[in-house]
Amino acid sequence: STLPKGLQIPSCFRQVVKMSSNREFEGDAGAPLPNFSTGQIRLDTVAPALGVSGSQQPDYLDYDQKGRGLVVTMFANAGVSYLLGIAGGGLYGFQKGVSSTPSSKFKVQVNSVLNHCGRYGSKAGNTMGVFAVLYSLYEGVFDRMDLEQYTGVDSLSPPLAAMMTGATYYAPSGIRVAALGGAIGLGAVGATYATYSVIGKPFGSYGYLFL
Repeated sequence: STLPKGLQIPSCFRQVVKMSSNREFEGDAGAPLPNFSTGQIRLDTVAPALGVSGSQQPDYLDYDQKGRGLVVTMFANAGVSYLLGIAGGGLYGFQKGVSSTPSSKFKVQVNSVLNHCGRYGSKAGNTMGVFAVLYSLYEGVFDRMDLEQYTGVDSLSPPLAAMMTGATYYAPSGIRVAALGGAIGLGAVGATYATYSVIGKPFGSYGYLFL
């Protein structure tokens, strides 16, 4: 076939046509691949991900037994606790708002429900968030101190952290109230230990606070 008058083929296409016309191999499979000699190539250096190893020694992966860092754990616990507090307080506020509505009008009922949900939801969320931050800080400090090594007791940081969290939160109310708050925190962790031991569940399997 001939090209229309005045139409020219670009130079790059001319080279391709010239190379294809001068092929000396049979068929349309393309030019044969060059012969690469791998005698001087060390595969264990070029591509260790292929599983080729020059030594017979096993490879070990770095594993941090402490898990997440203090800041990451604190933010995660605080966020989850705040959301749970808002949800629980909001449900309680919804029930209070419906039951204590001063009028049967729909707009008045909606206003009462919103007010109670906002009041109890925000209060519960803030309280749970503060508990989570204090607990995460105390647990991180006790983990850094490595109390298990000195006492020989496993998982000693969670009960101490819960006790100090309750005592610190209620400290402005007096010594007795602070001691009661610490006892409640310690009892909560002890009850969780006992429940997990009965059902055969490993302690701290959820990764949230002491659960």
